[in-house]
Amino acid sequence: MADGKEEKKQQFSGEVVQVVSFRLGSEEYGVEITHVPRAPKFMEGVINLRGQLIPIIDLRTRFGMQRIDATKSTRIIVTEIGNKRVGIVVDSVSEVLNIPIENVEDAPEMIAGVGTEYIQGVGKMGERLIIMLDLTMVISTEEKAALDQVSEAASAVS
Repeated sequence: MADGKEEKKQQFSGEVVQVVSFRLGSEEYGVEITHVPRAPKFMEGVINLRGQLIPIIDLRTRFGMQRIDATKSTRIIVTEIGNKRVGIVVDSVSEVLNIPIENVEDAPEMIAGVGTEYIQGVGKMGERLIIMLDLTMVISTEEKAALDQVSEAASAVS
C-alpha cells in the first residue's frame, strides 16, 4: 500500500510546483512560490518566510522588460517597501557596494528603458555606473493595497 506522499504524487501527476531554489553547502533546497489569483501582473506569488507571507515581485515585468526563465543566478532579494516586506526577483546578485555619497548623481531622464520615477540616482564606482532604485516608487499606493489584499487571501489559503 502506498503512503500518503506517493498517493499525492500520483494524484497531481503532470502538475508543476514553482520553487525558488538555493544552496546551503553542497545541498540544494527549495521554497515553494504560491500563486495568487487576481494579483498584479508583476507579482509572481507569495512565499512563506519564517511564518510571514511575503509577496514576490518580478522587476523585469514591472519595468516592462522581456520575461526570462529563472537560472542558477536568479535571486530574490527580501527588502521593505514602506512598511511592507517584499521579495524582488532579480537576474543575479553581484556584490555589496559602499558608494561615497559624493559619487551619487541625480537620475537622468531615462536609463535603459526605466523611467526616472523608479530611479533615486546613479552611483559611480570607477568605470561602473550603478542605477540606484527608489523602491518606494516601484509600487504605487494602490498596488501596495492590492499586495496587502493578496497577502491576506494567501493567508486564508495556507
